[in-house]
Amino acid sequence: MVSTPDTILATPAHAPCVWLDEYIATLPPAMATMLRHAQALMDSGYPQNAVTFCGENLCSNLMIAAKSVADMDLMADAVAATLLSCLPNYVTDWKTIVKEQCGESVMQLVAGLYQVQKLTYFVSISPLATTEERQQQAEAMRQMLLAMVSDIRVVLIKLAMRAQTMNYLSKVTDEALKKAVAKETMTVFAPLANRLGVWQLKWQLEDLSFRYQNPDEYKKIARLLDEKRTERLDYIEHFVDTLRQQLSRLNMHFEVAGRPKHIYSIYRKMVKKKLSFDGLYDIRAVRILVDTVADCYATLGIVHSLWQPIPGEFDDYIAHPKPNDYQSLHTVVVGPEDKGVEIQIRTFDMHRYAEFGVAAHWRYKEGGKGNEAYEHKIAWLRQLLDWRENLAENGNDREDLSRAFQTELFNDTIYVLSPHGKVFSLPAGATPIDFAYALHTDIGNRCRGAKVDGQIVPLSTPLENGQRVEIITAREGKPSVNWLHDGWVKSNKAISKIRAFIRQQNGESIRESGRTALEKQLVKLQVQPNTHKLAEALGFSSVDDLYLAMGHGEVSGRMIQKAVDTMMEKPETPVTENHLVKRSKIKNNFGGVLVDGEAGLYTTLAKCCKPAFGDDIIGFVTRERGISIHRSNCSSFQYLAQISPDKVLPASWANDSANQVFAIDIEIRARDRSGLLRDISETLARNRLNVTAVQTLSRDLEAQLRFTVEVHQVNDLPRVLSNLSDVKGVLSVTRL
Repeated sequence: MVSTPDTILATPAHAPCVWLDEYIATLPPAMATMLRHAQALMDSGYPQNAVTFCGENLCSNLMIAAKSVADMDLMADAVAATLLSCLPNYVTDWKTIVKEQCGESVMQLVAGLYQVQKLTYFVSISPLATTEERQQQAEAMRQMLLAMVSDIRVVLIKLAMRAQTMNYLSKVTDEALKKAVAKETMTVFAPLANRLGVWQLKWQLEDLSFRYQNPDEYKKIARLLDEKRTERLDYIEHFVDTLRQQLSRLNMHFEVAGRPKHIYSIYRKMVKKKLSFDGLYDIRAVRILVDTVADCYATLGIVHSLWQPIPGEFDDYIAHPKPNDYQSLHTVVVGPEDKGVEIQIRTFDMHRYAEFGVAAHWRYKEGGKGNEAYEHKIAWLRQLLDWRENLAENGNDREDLSRAFQTELFNDTIYVLSPHGKVFSLPAGATPIDFAYALHTDIGNRCRGAKVDGQIVPLSTPLENGQRVEIITAREGKPSVNWLHDGWVKSNKAISKIRAFIRQQNGESIRESGRTALEKQLVKLQVQPNTHKLAEALGFSSVDDLYLAMGHGEVSGRMIQKAVDTMMEKPETPVTENHLVKRSKIKNNFGGVLVDGEAGLYTTLAKCCKPAFGDDIIGFVTRERGISIHRSNCSSFQYLAQISPDKVLPASWANDSANQVFAIDIEIRARDRSGLLRDISETLARNRLNVTAVQTLSRDLEAQLRFTVEVHQVNDLPRVLSNLSDVKGVLSVTRL
């Protein structure tokens, strides 16, 4: 982030604001009074010669940003908070004053803005970082901005303020400052506006950032657009009129509009496709929205009958959706005067999904992979921002809308800063110990104290969003087992590293006791097998691993006896390939699980609950199947744990588990009809799920279908279950 102070002092004063008076006149009396108080506080609280870090008069900057906030229908308290966002820099007891004059809601918004502005002062991206590291740091910054605010409007106000700063940069002479602010805006704020669906700010931030980062290309494209703007608009208007006349004959509901193209998007397409400005078809672009898929293809027929399609420029994303499930028909035709026109045809539902569905639009545009749960949260926020336009029209819903903006969607993860401004994500409730291990394993092992925002705190202190953490280390040291016993560690990485260190330190004594225990067991069984083959039969890669497992009590006498019996069996017939496959399936040693932080133990996935990567899991020591891995909420496991709590072991997924497939069961209840099974199968196929088993039962016009499918992780499931719920006649979809 750009390390610049929030304000410096200069001269001119701000002038009276006409738009604010007009806006206040539209408000109910209580809100109008509140906003008048905010205006008075701004007049009295800010020095008339206060300016932003770019040199713009501070009050003028806040007034313009507040107008943008009002235009976004973010409510009067958000407009007031924008005007007062810099008050904490000038007034000591600002919280009391703002709360008394404008209310609790405005005070909380100002507090959130003050926290965000302080945070952006400290965050930085190392110039020595790789491109991937820069992207990861920028992504962490964007997620932190969302996680640290209790009211999403804080982020939207920050975006509006940044947009005004970008507009003012044209008057700044310091080229280095302009480029630095533009780079930060393009990296952090423009993608955030894109994800939240605030398109008017997104395009503004991108175009202005591009203008200051690459002024020559910006001016070149802007000049080409300006030279032909009137001609292009007239052309599109005539084209759309012709299209509307033809489509109206089909007696169907439709919407047709030209699609505006922005300078940065034009530049990106020119670079990506290696085309000149004249070679771009979508400078002239039209979008058609209809009700049904059949209407899409009928409209396509009309378009191609009116104008000649250009070969190689047609894409059917309805029959073959993009990986993010985006659907639309894309075609380019030779319009009047032999000019190419790009046309997109989709249903209204497809358009809503493209704009708001599971954050697919931004994820596709930015080329990111993202986390499915995080994407669902972003999608919810975008829906909320879309609903505000309808709710804000009804005065009775204003209070409900204001409450709706109070979100805790992102409270499962916290984001903290290193002394150098790097952002780290940790689970909620994490302590300085978790942060130390996030920095480096050696730092975690030698951690002896911590400073949070410059103050020494106990290692057990829960961290909060936006805090700066510094770790105090000893020259030599080791982690304490009490960190685990006292619950001071929350992250899986820290827990596994501490356990691994402790195991390594005690390894020799445990290994020796395991060797002794194994020898006693073999004497008891009156056998002397090859120890290496015995370890292999039990699923261990080495004899030492077997000794360690014996020392920790993870291998029972029954398991050893069964392995020995298997080794001593002589096959009656030659071992065929099919026989080997059957034996491997019987063994079923799943190696993608860490049990108590250790890999390589003999584990099997429980058939009762069929855990998959991403589920919270737990282990239970069995007599014949090694350590059985269950989902934490499995009723069978909970019953077993009550009977034998000493056999319960903590478990987590190994990193390589994400590359494997897991079988899970999905049960669907639906009204029985012809073609139901086909439609459900097609939905599963579109989601690229392999079906390994199907059971169906029909009774009293209701069908019950159970599918066993293979997935890579449970994060894939919400989208799949949602798509299945949309199948005609489906009543419920559950994972068993």
